[in-house]
Amino acid sequence: MSTTRLTTLCTRELRGLQVSCLRRPFVQRASLSLATSGTASHNAASGASLKSLDSGLNSRLIISRSNGLTRSVSTGPGAAAETYVAYGMTQRLFEACSNQADYKIPQATQKGVEVPLTKSGEHLGTSDSWWYKGSYSILEMELGLQPTFSTWSQITFLHMYLLTVRLRALPTRDSVQTYSRHLIDHFSHNAEHRMDVLHDIASRSIRNKYLKDLFIQWRGIIAAYDEGLVKGDAVLGAAVWRNLWKADSTGPDGKDIDWTKVAWVVAYMRRVLSELSKMQEADIVMALSKGSSAASGVFGLSPVDKRMAGVDR
Repeated sequence: MSTTRLTTLCTRELRGLQVSCLRRPFVQRASLSLATSGTASHNAASGASLKSLDSGLNSRLIISRSNGLTRSVSTGPGAAAETYVAYGMTQRLFEACSNQADYKIPQATQKGVEVPLTKSGEHLGTSDSWWYKGSYSILEMELGLQPTFSTWSQITFLHMYLLTVRLRALPTRDSVQTYSRHLIDHFSHNAEHRMDVLHDIASRSIRNKYLKDLFIQWRGIIAAYDEGLVKGDAVLGAAVWRNLWKADSTGPDGKDIDWTKVAWVVAYMRRVLSELSKMQEADIVMALSKGSSAASGVFGLSPVDKRMAGVDR
């Protein structure tokens, strides 16, 4: 990716965030150092501050391909710039993760209509993602997971983990923490929105409890998948089985677990990690932002996964 292209991408992110800041209440803008105190003169001060910030950031956002996204972001004002850029870019990365297992609950908008439930009492949605059910003749196989909130969260976590592994290659520890923190923040906001809109959990305290549980799961997932990457496919497969199939000996259809499907997910993870390792950070953002299809691109079906898993169908 050329320096000009990446600089343009980062500048676009910053300008979008600056416009968003201008629409916020004055007190919030002041906390971000984008305006000075004083009601009478805050509009002029905001414009001057933004002009100064824009000029300063443009001089710092000369980013080389070999140095990645954050090496050129220096200390002082540049630290704030990295936070703004990281927020926008991780938003796109999270959306790519979430799209893989997205689902709908049509009954949620229909008054008086009951939402179908799984055997364990979860709301059951609909989806054509290959992680659930779908018709993909190129591979002739589907995982058959149920489109529920818990399954969505686990599949999204899996893709967030794959990105987290790649983000660990960022130049500094602070950069890794910044991007990782924003990624889980985007998940939390989206998860709470789903609880409220799709699953009718109106209580903020109940949603917060679930979010805390999900954060604990996220930390455990990182440890489990890290162990699997180091110790081998059998350990990684066991972690996938525990998280996606809830360590159950039978699938949603009541039949014994098809371990070929677990092997497929392991092969998928290995292939995605390999592809991500060959891409620059900004190229990853651009590649995953091109479309929302859950069956194409780096995150999607590939005949390579089928061959690696030994699927012979």
